[in-house]
Amino acid sequence: MGAVLTGFAIIAVVVAVGYVAARLGVGGPEARTVLNRVGFFVASPALLFTVLARADVGTLVRAPLAVAAASAVVSAGVFVLVDRLWLRLPAPEAVVGAAGSGYVNANNIGLPVAVYVLGDATAVVPVILLQLLVLAPVVLLVLDATTSGRLSWRFVLAQPVRNPIILGSLAGAVVSVSGWTPPAPVMAPLDILGGAAIPMILLAFGMSLHGTRPLRRGEPRAAVGVASAVKLAVMPVVAFVVARTVLGLDDAAAASAVTLAALPTAQNVYNYAARFGRGEILARDTILVTTLGSPAVLVVAALLVA
Repeated sequence: MGAVLTGFAIIAVVVAVGYVAARLGVGGPEARTVLNRVGFFVASPALLFTVLARADVGTLVRAPLAVAAASAVVSAGVFVLVDRLWLRLPAPEAVVGAAGSGYVNANNIGLPVAVYVLGDATAVVPVILLQLLVLAPVVLLVLDATTSGRLSWRFVLAQPVRNPIILGSLAGAVVSVSGWTPPAPVMAPLDILGGAAIPMILLAFGMSLHGTRPLRRGEPRAAVGVASAVKLAVMPVVAFVVARTVLGLDDAAAASAVTLAALPTAQNVYNYAARFGRGEILARDTILVTTLGSPAVLVVAALLVA
């Protein structure tokens, strides 16, 4: 438990530094955008490539992938059920709410948690691949259909291929499966670039918390509450049940699954909502509420599962 709290403390300090930096205007108004873009397009792909190139990929895409898929689908399904029985949102907003209930922040928060809390950066890789290769295309496809009345398969299927994190992950997986060991002059620069990923991600995340005002009057507070409750409470419970009862995983694997399921809603959900101009406030506020509530859930999960 001490290691878990230490990991969260490390993350919290760097996030707090990012918040203070934004409050003081360090780097100017574009600092967060620059950090996010460099982290997304350069540092994170390098980190995932080096991690996967040195890992046993076969062990990453079995039970952990099944737990991640089951918890995401069940959580999204719970939101859809509540929506049908009570909220009655328009179809695009319901899609955004369902995505917010089951799509975790595996990159911005998941990578630091995997490194500093779980002690294994590869733990989050199955979740990243599942979301970007399967869940994201499904969300985009349904949003496209419900907002335009047509399906643009080319747009949807091109998204994973254009994502540098996916490309870096797949390249690392190919190296791992091939058994080839890249020479030091190749890996050393990538190790340096990858080492910058987590600090930039956490600083940018801390900056994003400055100036936010969620849950204003007249906004979809009920839908935000349902999505946030499902994400923070239902999803970790489903992950635990699937990991321990259905798959019979050991304590360490179950704890890892619950920790990843307790991550906050991914910022990608807001990007998807903004792309189609529907459910943006619902996505934004769900991300913020789950981001603020996730640390407490992660600590409770660690106490109960450890």
